[in-house]
Amino acid sequence: MGTRVSTIGVLAALCGLSPQEDVASEQVDLIEVNHFYDDQGRHVFDQVIFYDWAADHGRHMVRAWRLVKNPAQLPQRNWKDGSYSALWYDPDVLRKVQARSMRESWTQYDPELVEREYLPKEKRTDLRPLKIARKIDPPATPSPPSQAGPPAPMVADQTGASPVSTRLR
Repeated sequence: MGTRVSTIGVLAALCGLSPQEDVASEQVDLIEVNHFYDDQGRHVFDQVIFYDWAADHGRHMVRAWRLVKNPAQLPQRNWKDGSYSALWYDPDVLRKVQARSMRESWTQYDPELVEREYLPKEKRTDLRPLKIARKIDPPATPSPPSQAGPPAPMVADQTGASPVSTRLR
């Protein structure tokens, strides 16, 4: 059994299979789950907002945000170290963001929009894109051998015999 596990491990290493290289992981200082309600108190949307501490401003500044499309996107507590992490599929990438702190808010204003007054969206440090060491292409299917030109037309000879393949000149 041990030999089989070792062999599988070596094969996985040779093939370059590593689950960590497929996850864009990063740290922020605070994760906020915001539940936004309209003026009549109706729930409009939920969002997760990621903040970094800005010492020169003495406050947290929005780094990025994502709409919650699935409850599985909500941050989960890691009971071993007390941190929180959110894991979800961002377009074309599995993303994991961790923070030491998390808060939850219920508001009738959008905190991310308010934060644009302090730091415009264009000046934010967004979540980094995943850097893949190598691209894995699907295996190529063998192609039929190429011909020098188009297939030769079938031409019947004048005697009424069966058609034969000849090249027109």
